[in-house]
Amino acid sequence: MTNSVADLLTSAARDLPDGLAVVEASSGRRVTWAELEDEVDRVAAGFGRQGTVAGYRVMLALGNRIEFITTYLGALRAQLVVVPVNPRSTANEFARMLADSGARLVVADPDTVGAVREAISFLESARSGDFEGIDPALLEGVPTPRTVVVATAPEQGERSYDELSASHGRALPALQDPETLAALLYTSGTSGRPRAAMLSHRALLSNIEQIAAVDPPMLDVDDVVLGVLPLFHVYGLNAVLGGALRMRARVVLADTFEPAGTLDLIEDEAISVVPVAPPVFTHWLPMEDLAERLGPVRLVLSGSAPLSAEVVEEFVAKASVDVHQGYGLTEAAPVVTSTLCSKEAEAGSVGAALPGIEIRLRDEDGGPVEGNDPGDIEIRGDNLFGGYWPDGADGPDSEGWWATGDVGFLDDDGDLFLVDRRKELVIVSGFNVYPSEVEEVIKETPDVRDCAVIGVEDERTGEAVVAYVVAAGSVPAEQVEAAVRQRCADQLARFKQPATVHVVDELPYTVTGKVQKGRLRAAARKRVALFEESAE
Repeated sequence: MTNSVADLLTSAARDLPDGLAVVEASSGRRVTWAELEDEVDRVAAGFGRQGTVAGYRVMLALGNRIEFITTYLGALRAQLVVVPVNPRSTANEFARMLADSGARLVVADPDTVGAVREAISFLESARSGDFEGIDPALLEGVPTPRTVVVATAPEQGERSYDELSASHGRALPALQDPETLAALLYTSGTSGRPRAAMLSHRALLSNIEQIAAVDPPMLDVDDVVLGVLPLFHVYGLNAVLGGALRMRARVVLADTFEPAGTLDLIEDEAISVVPVAPPVFTHWLPMEDLAERLGPVRLVLSGSAPLSAEVVEEFVAKASVDVHQGYGLTEAAPVVTSTLCSKEAEAGSVGAALPGIEIRLRDEDGGPVEGNDPGDIEIRGDNLFGGYWPDGADGPDSEGWWATGDVGFLDDDGDLFLVDRRKELVIVSGFNVYPSEVEEVIKETPDVRDCAVIGVEDERTGEAVVAYVVAAGSVPAEQVEAAVRQRCADQLARFKQPATVHVVDELPYTVTGKVQKGRLRAAARKRVALFEESAE
């Protein structure tokens, strides 16, 4: 019986023990299915030796490396709750997520361990009320998280990954209830500061099976899959890694995307399926011999943000490779639609629903939308999350429907076209940026009286963060901008930092006191248009 994603590995190791499972591009390390299964067993036993019990949260602050896979699957096998987080997070961000999730253990690598150690020191300050932004009540009854370090020397009180995976323990009981919580993945929810979506083993496995049921297939046993999408992100974690485990496809892990270097990797490892985010196409389109360099590739999959029909058309013409788009959300684990499911995908479509997923549109009053008019997108399926941590708030309704916060329309064949987002979420290179979080940081800058953050279109990253800032008093604009940029650099991951900071005299408000962000977006578009005119 398959009740956990970790069970997929056991099946693959039983049937293809000597088959190559994972390649780590940076080191050249290669592991077979049997070797991966053995390592995951050791890690699961090691978690038990660390005193963890079922339901404890384990944070993974790791890049795309083999140890991410073994600690993720090992934690699931030990019936722990995995909390994968962006390894580029600041110490401040790590501290907030540690406090919110109540994680008992953190696994870090050389790139993250410094910020993790600093974050843990912040938690100690927060216990006494000396750290702004963390409620000391969150830390009551929760011990200081212990740290396991990968590929670096542990400090006092820490453990090394080699110790964690040193030996097998007693056989672990099999997971009986797939409704058990498996992972907390931080996302925007419907608004405000990032919240953790609660994904059960059932939700993760359901989406993997829904992906496996797509015909023609996204992945097959003979495929070699590019693993450049971050594993902490639900797209890389479940659609790529989970899908590869299910189909016994080889994954080639790359920690970063480099336009030329990634093409070299595709050629060297004969990669056949390339899941990427939209900004990749902008980097690759100007490159010479693109069709030749993508020679081994049979399929490019684009997700995590919209991709324009013009870019798809140009890329297919130049690269001679099929591109298929999809629509997904963290709360859906993540894939909802794919153009592989379309009878005949039209330009601009993100495809039809995967098998086992339903889509409906609702008007502003909650009634059904007539004809091809746009409406609020609601979805239903076994892949849906159980609400937001810790109490399951804002999850699917009693009939299983969940409002995505996105707006779109369906054509006669059931293909979905995205129109807008109800949320103010900004998507930078496929990663979520929450304006209220950035605004909170900027408002803490001494020279700032008020601010508003929006997203604008960006050719390189899809969208970019733009901040409008009102200075306190008569401080020079250059000084305010420098202070804001420094504050954001200290407190926010790079992709969340404003690409542009406008210092303005005042912000536009509605009569009820809300910032009119639509006017700010219009002003930003006008600036871009004037710049393009002057450049011609």
